[in-house]
Amino acid sequence: MNEKIRIKKDYEFNNVIKSGKYLKNTCYIIYYKKNNKDTSRFGISVGKKLGNAVFRNLYKRRIRNIINTSKKNYQNGIDYIIIMRKGCIDIPFKDMENNLNNLMSSIK
Repeated sequence: MNEKIRIKKDYEFNNVIKSGKYLKNTCYIIYYKKNNKDTSRFGISVGKKLGNAVFRNLYKRRIRNIINTSKKNYQNGIDYIIIMRKGCIDIPFKDMENNLNNLMSSIK
């Protein structure tokens, strides 16, 4: 995922979480907010309660891969914060991908 489409700053995360809308399912919570830009930006969070640093980085890479492969399905001009939940740990990658894409497609 390109550096220009990542949200890394803490104040940007907090801005989207506090003033944006959200959707959730058993695997993810997605906060989203309009950003008045031509591109979408993504922030990914995997909590420390889910596992150690190796585990968290593995799942962040998987989520980035899902975003890159299905980027055309996402709306432009929206910031997304994707937070992984515990229900996503023991499921196969294909189910992770389906859960994320179904949740993203319900954003209007």
